[in-house]
Amino acid sequence: MKLSQFKFDLPLNLIAQNPTKKREDSRLMVVNRKTGNMENKHFRDIMDYFDDKDVFVVNNTKVFAARMYGQKEKTGAKIEVFLLRELNKPNRLWDVIVDPARKIRVGNKLYFGDNEELVAEVIDNTTSRGRTIRFIWDGDDESFKQMLDSLGETPLPKYIKRTPDAEDRERYQTVYAKYEGAVAAPTAGLHFSKELIKRCEIKGIRFAELTLHTGISTFKPIEVEDLSKHKMDAEYYYIPEEAANIVNKSKETGHKICSIGTTTMRAMETSFTAQQLLKPSEGWTNHFIHPPYTFNVAHSMVTNFHLPKTSLLIMTCAFAGYELTMEAYKKAIKDKYRFFSYGDALLVL
Repeated sequence: MKLSQFKFDLPLNLIAQNPTKKREDSRLMVVNRKTGNMENKHFRDIMDYFDDKDVFVVNNTKVFAARMYGQKEKTGAKIEVFLLRELNKPNRLWDVIVDPARKIRVGNKLYFGDNEELVAEVIDNTTSRGRTIRFIWDGDDESFKQMLDSLGETPLPKYIKRTPDAEDRERYQTVYAKYEGAVAAPTAGLHFSKELIKRCEIKGIRFAELTLHTGISTFKPIEVEDLSKHKMDAEYYYIPEEAANIVNKSKETGHKICSIGTTTMRAMETSFTAQQLLKPSEGWTNHFIHPPYTFNVAHSMVTNFHLPKTSLLIMTCAFAGYELTMEAYKKAIKDKYRFFSYGDALLVL
């Protein structure tokens, strides 16, 4: 398929700028692949579609305060530094994106904080906007992490046109987030509150946790018309034995497996057996799922409503079918669903 087939017009007023007051109060469109039926529900109704011993597979990655603002030495120019990942802990080396990039060259120093509490030196160019920087810090790892956390802000996507606030630290994070490393939230999981999880567990629905640290490629535009030529950036994932056992036991006894989000789905589709069971593993994945594609582990998927021409929308089309997905998106626009990270959810059965 071609990239241009995944274009649609979205009214700007449907881009959610804030989360719903309660997580589970977001809306939920339920789409049945077999019948083509579409229902308007609320996320708290999700448990009506699953039974005892069914499994929700979730991504327990934790978002860190990845966006920082510094000043360039001598000129004092304001520079945005977006932390991608730590390359070397002892040497405090980080892979980052800088903006505006044209002003930042190897050898430049950047100062962070009102009193220049933290300094970094640019030591390499990686891409047009990418840089490797070395933070200069004499303290221990814990104090360095606390400094980054205090100077950084929640990395809300740019289409949320406001400054992140204290509430975003909690709400742009799933309630089961555990392992820090993501620069974007696995947004399908944002709709689960602790109370809703408890109600699901009382019904007998099980939760299996894996980790995929969502990287900046989530926001990167696809620049090739032929989807088979698109290359995604590699992201770290970990599927523990415990998660695989929960999924496989339920699957082997005929119960449903639901992937909570596209990142979860991508991790599972990176590591499965010939019997289409989940395989424990750890590593890096750049798996790009586009139609036509045969899914191996999950029977259903929860995902948000995504940007046009993105890998997330393209994967949804691979899972639900192109025509049905685009029909669901038309309905979502007509029924004024909220789109993107803080928006509403889609359950594909």
